Amino acid sequence: MAAFARDLDAALAAGDVAALQIRLKPAEDAAILAAVEVLAPVARARGVAVILNDRPDLAARSGCDGVHIGQSDGALAEARRLMGPDAMIGVTCHDSRELAMEAAEAGADYVAFGAFFPTDTKDTLHRPDPEILTIWQETVEIPCVAIGGITPATAGGLARAGADFVAVSAAVWNDPEGPAAAVGAFNRALTANA
Repeated sequence: MAAFARDLDAALAAGDVAALQIRLKPAEDAAILAAVEVLAPVARARGVAVILNDRPDLAARSGCDGVHIGQSDGALAEARRLMGPDAMIGVTCHDSRELAMEAAEAGADYVAFGAFFPTDTKDTLHRPDPEILTIWQETVEIPCVAIGGITPATAGGLARAGADFVAVSAAVWNDPEGPAAAVGAFNRALTANA
Protein backbone atom coordinates (compact mmCIF):
# COMPACT_ATOMS: atom_id res chain seq x y z
CA MET A 1 0.00 0.00 0.00
CA ALA A 2 2.91 2.39 0.69
CA ALA A 3 4.17 2.05 -2.90
CA PHE A 4 0.70 2.76 -4.26
CA ALA A 5 0.41 5.79 -1.96
CA ARG A 6 3.65 7.17 -3.43
CA ASP A 7 2.36 6.62 -6.98
CA LEU A 8 -0.93 8.26 -5.99
CA ASP A 9 0.84 11.29 -4.59
CA ALA A 10 2.89 11.67 -7.77
CA ALA A 11 -0.22 11.34 -9.92
CA LEU A 12 -2.18 13.90 -7.91
CA ALA A 13 0.76 16.31 -8.06
CA ALA A 14 0.85 16.06 -11.87
CA GLY A 15 -2.39 17.89 -12.59
CA ASP A 16 -5.85 18.96 -11.58
CA VAL A 17 -7.75 16.06 -9.98
CA ALA A 18 -11.11 16.71 -8.32
CA ALA A 19 -11.65 13.43 -6.52
CA LEU A 20 -10.13 10.06 -5.76
CA GLN A 21 -12.59 7.19 -5.81
CA ILE A 22 -11.45 4.25 -3.73
CA ARG A 23 -12.89 1.18 -5.40
CA LEU A 24 -11.95 -2.19 -3.93
CA LYS A 25 -14.11 -5.03 -5.21
CA PRO A 26 -14.24 -7.56 -3.75
CA ALA A 27 -12.55 -6.72 -0.46
CA GLU A 28 -13.19 -7.23 3.22
CA ASP A 29 -14.38 -4.24 5.20
CA ALA A 30 -11.11 -4.12 7.14
CA ALA A 31 -9.10 -3.88 3.90
CA ILE A 32 -11.31 -1.07 2.61
CA LEU A 33 -11.00 0.87 5.86
CA ALA A 34 -7.23 0.35 5.87
CA ALA A 35 -6.97 1.64 2.30
CA VAL A 36 -8.97 4.77 3.17
CA GLU A 37 -6.77 5.33 6.22
CA VAL A 38 -3.62 5.30 4.06
CA LEU A 39 -4.90 6.98 0.88
CA ALA A 40 -7.23 9.68 2.21
CA PRO A 41 -4.44 11.78 3.77
CA VAL A 42 -2.47 11.63 0.50
CA ALA A 43 -5.48 12.86 -1.48
CA ARG A 44 -6.49 15.54 1.01
CA ALA A 45 -2.94 16.90 1.16
CA ARG A 46 -3.38 17.66 -2.56
CA GLY A 47 -6.87 19.16 -2.13
CA VAL A 48 -8.55 16.09 -3.62
CA ALA A 49 -11.88 14.81 -2.27
CA VAL A 50 -12.07 11.14 -1.23
CA ILE A 51 -15.05 9.13 -2.45
CA LEU A 52 -15.67 5.51 -1.58
CA ASN A 53 -17.37 3.29 -4.12
CA ASP A 54 -20.58 1.41 -3.29
CA ARG A 55 -20.43 1.54 0.50
CA PRO A 56 -22.05 4.53 2.22
CA ASP A 57 -21.77 2.75 5.57
CA LEU A 58 -17.98 2.45 5.28
CA ALA A 59 -17.66 5.88 3.68
CA ALA A 60 -19.35 7.46 6.70
CA ARG A 61 -17.42 5.31 9.17
CA SER A 62 -14.06 6.16 7.60
CA GLY A 63 -14.75 9.88 7.17
CA CYS A 64 -14.76 9.95 3.36
CA ASP A 65 -15.95 13.12 1.68
CA GLY A 66 -18.51 11.18 -0.29
CA VAL A 67 -19.74 7.96 -1.81
CA HIS A 68 -20.54 6.79 -5.32
CA ILE A 69 -23.41 4.35 -5.60
CA GLY A 70 -24.60 2.20 -8.46
CA GLN A 71 -28.17 1.27 -9.24
CA SER A 72 -27.92 -1.88 -7.10
CA ASP A 73 -26.00 -0.36 -4.17
CA GLY A 74 -28.97 0.89 -2.17
CA ALA A 75 -31.12 3.99 -2.12
CA LEU A 76 -29.76 7.50 -2.38
CA ALA A 77 -31.90 8.53 0.62
CA GLU A 78 -30.21 5.88 2.77
CA ALA A 79 -26.76 6.98 1.56
CA ARG A 80 -27.64 10.58 2.47
CA ARG A 81 -28.90 9.49 5.89
CA LEU A 82 -25.65 7.65 6.57
CA MET A 83 -23.33 10.27 5.07
CA GLY A 84 -25.04 13.47 6.21
CA PRO A 85 -26.15 16.58 4.36
CA ASP A 86 -22.68 17.81 3.37
CA ALA A 87 -21.33 14.61 1.83
CA MET A 88 -20.85 14.31 -1.92
CA ILE A 89 -23.07 11.55 -3.32
CA GLY A 90 -22.92 10.44 -6.91
CA VAL A 91 -25.06 7.91 -8.72
CA THR A 92 -24.33 5.72 -11.74
CA CYS A 93 -27.09 6.22 -14.30
CA HIS A 94 -25.70 4.11 -17.18
CA ASP A 95 -27.29 5.44 -20.38
CA SER A 96 -30.54 6.64 -18.85
CA ARG A 97 -31.63 10.27 -18.56
CA GLU A 98 -34.62 9.00 -16.58
CA LEU A 99 -32.39 7.41 -13.92
CA ALA A 100 -30.29 10.57 -13.86
CA MET A 101 -33.35 12.80 -13.38
CA GLU A 102 -34.57 10.56 -10.55
CA ALA A 103 -31.14 10.78 -8.90
CA ALA A 104 -31.02 14.56 -9.32
CA GLU A 105 -34.50 14.96 -7.88
CA ALA A 106 -33.54 12.71 -4.95
CA GLY A 107 -30.59 14.95 -4.11
CA ALA A 108 -27.57 13.47 -5.88
CA ASP A 109 -24.61 15.84 -6.10
CA TYR A 110 -23.61 14.41 -9.47
CA VAL A 111 -24.71 11.74 -11.93
CA ALA A 112 -22.43 9.44 -13.91
CA PHE A 113 -23.10 8.14 -17.41
CA GLY A 114 -21.25 5.26 -19.04
CA ALA A 115 -19.43 3.16 -19.92
CA PHE A 116 -18.68 5.22 -23.00
CA PHE A 117 -15.91 2.85 -24.16
CA PRO A 118 -14.97 -0.77 -23.51
CA THR A 119 -13.35 -1.26 -20.11
CA ASP A 120 -11.82 -4.08 -18.13
CA THR A 121 -12.42 -2.29 -14.81
CA LYS A 122 -15.94 -3.69 -14.53
CA ASP A 123 -18.55 -5.51 -16.59
CA THR A 124 -20.71 -3.05 -18.50
CA LEU A 125 -23.96 -3.52 -20.35
CA HIS A 126 -24.66 0.10 -21.27
CA ARG A 127 -22.92 2.17 -23.93
CA PRO A 128 -24.41 5.69 -24.03
CA ASP A 129 -24.00 8.08 -26.90
CA PRO A 130 -22.05 11.23 -25.90
CA GLU A 131 -25.16 13.20 -26.84
CA ILE A 132 -26.57 12.27 -23.41
CA LEU A 133 -23.93 14.58 -21.90
CA THR A 134 -24.97 17.45 -24.18
CA ILE A 135 -28.65 17.02 -23.37
CA TRP A 136 -27.88 16.83 -19.65
CA GLN A 137 -25.82 20.04 -19.79
CA GLU A 138 -28.60 21.86 -21.62
CA THR A 139 -31.34 20.83 -19.19
CA VAL A 140 -29.92 20.19 -15.70
CA GLU A 141 -27.51 22.05 -13.41
CA ILE A 142 -26.21 19.04 -11.47
CA PRO A 143 -22.77 18.01 -12.79
CA CYS A 144 -22.35 14.91 -14.91
CA VAL A 145 -19.40 12.55 -15.01
CA ALA A 146 -18.41 10.41 -17.97
CA ILE A 147 -17.11 6.96 -17.05
CA GLY A 148 -15.82 3.86 -18.75
CA GLY A 149 -12.68 3.19 -20.77
CA ILE A 150 -11.75 6.86 -21.12
CA THR A 151 -8.25 7.72 -22.31
CA PRO A 152 -6.53 11.06 -22.93
CA ALA A 153 -7.40 10.59 -26.61
CA THR A 154 -11.13 10.28 -25.88
CA ALA A 155 -11.51 12.59 -22.86
CA GLY A 156 -11.60 15.78 -24.92
CA GLY A 157 -14.55 14.63 -27.00
CA LEU A 158 -16.52 13.80 -23.87
CA ALA A 159 -15.67 17.20 -22.38
CA ARG A 160 -16.82 18.91 -25.59
CA ALA A 161 -20.03 16.88 -25.45
CA GLY A 162 -20.73 18.19 -21.94
CA ALA A 163 -19.00 16.06 -19.31
CA ASP A 164 -18.15 18.17 -16.28
CA PHE A 165 -15.71 15.50 -15.14
CA VAL A 166 -14.24 12.26 -16.46
CA ALA A 167 -13.67 9.25 -14.24
CA VAL A 168 -10.55 7.33 -15.19
CA SER A 169 -8.79 4.29 -13.86
CA ALA A 170 -6.89 1.92 -16.14
CA ALA A 171 -5.65 4.73 -18.40
CA VAL A 172 -3.90 6.24 -15.37
CA TRP A 173 -2.69 3.19 -13.47
CA ASN A 174 -1.65 1.20 -16.56
CA ASP A 175 0.02 4.04 -18.46
CA PRO A 176 3.45 2.83 -19.67
CA GLU A 177 4.98 6.17 -18.65
CA GLY A 178 3.41 6.03 -15.20
CA PRO A 179 0.37 7.50 -13.45
CA ALA A 180 1.79 11.04 -13.23
CA ALA A 181 2.36 11.16 -17.00
CA ALA A 182 -1.20 9.96 -17.56
CA VAL A 183 -2.69 12.64 -15.29
CA GLY A 184 -0.67 15.24 -17.17
CA ALA A 185 -1.97 13.91 -20.49
CA PHE A 186 -5.57 14.01 -19.24
CA ASN A 187 -5.13 17.57 -18.00
CA ARG A 188 -3.76 18.70 -21.36
CA ALA A 189 -6.59 16.98 -23.24
CA LEU A 190 -9.29 18.44 -21.00
CA THR A 191 -7.79 21.93 -20.90
CA ALA A 192 -7.60 22.00 -24.69
CA ASN A 193 -11.31 21.13 -24.86
CA ALA A 194 -12.62 23.31 -22.06
